[in-house]
Amino acid sequence: MDGIGTGSLVIVNCANPREKMWGAVVQLDTSGAVIRGLDLEAVDDWVRQERSGSDSLIGPSTFFIPMHRVVRIDLDESRGAVESIADRYRAACGRDVRDALVPCDGSDE
Repeated sequence: MDGIGTGSLVIVNCANPREKMWGAVVQLDTSGAVIRGLDLEAVDDWVRQERSGSDSLIGPSTFFIPMHRVVRIDLDESRGAVESIADRYRAACGRDVRDALVPCDGSDE
């Protein structure tokens, strides 16, 4: 198993408030995690939007999660019959999800 580092696709479990975030690690250190991604609850809607080519209503953003909120960070990886979000995206859209996480103009929005 590879370690978690810059560019890894991860699911971050947070506390206070309790939420789960998915995306690519931009930076990870003792102060917290910078992630380029989405709230886990929005990922399926985003994949459907990307697959259909419709107007972009949902999209990734870059956000910081302070380490005191991080409960756990899991790699987004397929396990048995359960596909990773990255694999589901590739199957639905025909491209690497990392390409969709990068802003088109190099900015965040």
